[in-house]
Amino acid sequence: MKHSLRITAAAAVAAAGLFSSIWSAQAQTTYNVAGMADFTGPYADIMKDWTNTRSAAIQWWNAEVGKDLGVQINIKDYDHRYDVAQVASLWPGIKAEINPVVVLGVGGPDVAALQNRLPGDKVPMIMATASYGYVWKPDPWVFNPRPTYSHESAAFCNWLREKRGGDGPLKVGIISSEAAPAYVDIHSGLAKYAKDNPDKVEVVEVVFTEIQPTDLTTQINRLVRNGVEALVIQTNTAAVVAAKRALQTLGKNVPILMSSHNGLLTSADAIGDLSQLNGDYEVYGMAVPTDTETEPHKFFNMLKDKYGLQADWNVSAVMGLAQTLVALRAIEAAAKQAGADKVTGEAVRQAMLNSPIPSSATFGVLPDLKFTNEAPFPPTGLTATIATIEDGKYVIAAEKVPVPDLNKW
Repeated sequence: MKHSLRITAAAAVAAAGLFSSIWSAQAQTTYNVAGMADFTGPYADIMKDWTNTRSAAIQWWNAEVGKDLGVQINIKDYDHRYDVAQVASLWPGIKAEINPVVVLGVGGPDVAALQNRLPGDKVPMIMATASYGYVWKPDPWVFNPRPTYSHESAAFCNWLREKRGGDGPLKVGIISSEAAPAYVDIHSGLAKYAKDNPDKVEVVEVVFTEIQPTDLTTQINRLVRNGVEALVIQTNTAAVVAAKRALQTLGKNVPILMSSHNGLLTSADAIGDLSQLNGDYEVYGMAVPTDTETEPHKFFNMLKDKYGLQADWNVSAVMGLAQTLVALRAIEAAAKQAGADKVTGEAVRQAMLNSPIPSSATFGVLPDLKFTNEAPFPPTGLTATIATIEDGKYVIAAEKVPVPDLNKW
């Protein structure tokens, strides 16, 4: 009799487990994410690593997080050719086709085309690049896990000044261009920071050039004669190459600062030899993809081993990983707050604003994040990572470098 009861009890437990399993499967709610991509435009060469990393991160989340929440995420990429008109044209169809709860943006065209539409459509967009001063507005629906490019360059200047030692401000020259509003914004922000903090940074001169300069010898010679200690070039690789060639011609050694989109590896490809960038730097508010086995690198390798990720560990992959992990953590928070079957774009945005994302939740890809209604990015409390080339090798120079508070420009 007791044996029979045990069988009955075991059967009941098994049945309960089966019903639970069926209930979980039935309760699984699927939501869509729209991935903006540039497969046929100017950034087509880097998009494969970017988008493949996004997809693998979503596979990981579905298997190891979403399954227990009763939520599954699907992503569909749309080729907008990095074109504002194309983004604007695609968006109504994307909204009708998959009704996304989040959009993953690529760059400026996404922001320009959708910034004013997303509040009406109640869909937040998460970027991977740094932000700009002209989108620094309250009540955002576009979010950047990184601050502006000027925040990042100011963090570098403060770090290099401390590394140099002494009391005087770090004297920098900025190579820029008036060909693009973004370029103007980048140097305007750092110039504003220097004006507000004359003890920390002195902008010796902003050199305006054509968008892809071929010879900067005269301008660089003038900057060197005026005592610059670093060149800030956050425009493109052509400007980095022209500045480096000018320094080599003059026989001078002044470090160049770059950003994620024109960084050390990309510029080295353009210049033909990584060792020519010995002593130069890049800075951005996310992980640096060196060979060092950092936590972000380990997570990326896990995606390759367990989820079939086919991508190289580079800046493009880091950017894809960063924006996707932020989106997934926001969806996760929204599911817990509103209910797994009640996740909407508006709920995801609200979760972005009231649920801080610790660095551990992004496996160290990003610093601690706390978004507010003040700006598209956390305006305070962020950190940056700096990389350099030492003896021809790409290495981390500094991590968790404080990003200073900047006044709007």
